[in-house]
Amino acid sequence: MNVRITHIDGKLPNLALMALAAHHRRAGDEIYFTRDVERGLFEPEYQVVYGSCIFAYSRHRLERFQKAYPDAIVGGTGTYTQRTVEDVIGEEPCQDYTLYPEFKDSIGFTQRGCRLKCKFCVVPEKEGKNRSVKTIADIWRGPGHPKNLHLLDNDFFGQPREQWQARIDEIRNGKFRVCLSQGINVRMIDDEAAAALASIEYRESRFQERRLYTAWDNLRDEQIFFKGIERLERAGIPAKNVMAYMLVGFDIEETWERIWRRFNRMVERGIMPYPMVYDRKRTDLVSFQRWVITGLYRIVKWDEYKRSTKSIESLEAYATT
Repeated sequence: MNVRITHIDGKLPNLALMALAAHHRRAGDEIYFTRDVERGLFEPEYQVVYGSCIFAYSRHRLERFQKAYPDAIVGGTGTYTQRTVEDVIGEEPCQDYTLYPEFKDSIGFTQRGCRLKCKFCVVPEKEGKNRSVKTIADIWRGPGHPKNLHLLDNDFFGQPREQWQARIDEIRNGKFRVCLSQGINVRMIDDEAAAALASIEYRESRFQERRLYTAWDNLRDEQIFFKGIERLERAGIPAKNVMAYMLVGFDIEETWERIWRRFNRMVERGIMPYPMVYDRKRTDLVSFQRWVITGLYRIVKWDEYKRSTKSIESLEAYATT
């Protein structure tokens, strides 16, 4: 068969698409992998078409893809379906890294599921309760590849204690560098977990700087959030090494005063805030996100940035009329 595998969004390699590719290659099928959502002029006819969309803000790309391929099998958290790759092909033990030849690191999950049931998150519904799924040896691609691991775990310390302890031992003893980009739950870690994190080479996604990721989603968690930060600091992880995903635009009680309270408290402690906008129609929050993640908040006041942004938007609107 001719099989089209479509990476609709996301920077990192897509594990579901890698599993689909491995499954079909083993069956002798021809794989056409692309990030293009529309049909190319010289593309063949396909017997099966897959697409994965991770982010809700990419639904315009998803809609174009589905218009081009109305019978496509789609999945991912950015879609309207709860279908998973396991629903389509069952458990696939292999990952086809040839889809991403420029990617030299290793990527995977040591656990799935989450202890919490946050209303804005699809993980508990899609993955259920916490469970361990792979060891570090299962995830690493082996000799000849960098010892850089992208662990996509949503709740690393939510798996049984003996399991996360074993994973930490594997990481430390194997001298791996680890990016926990989905974040650790700083509100629920204890001293042992904090010490475990301090004992490994935690890094950001390029593996150049020390970085731990966590989240502070609402002002109500202020006290418990900073207790977790203090626990990390006692273990030897400075606040400047922490990036906190900052959900904005979800809480109906949220005000700009509450947003500034969270933002300013993190900046004062040296934590790097990373606003995550729940409703992308809120252009004020999208502008705030851009102001923060570009680092402009360090040199340009918000009011000045907001005025300049509005001026640019006005000029762009004028140019298109």
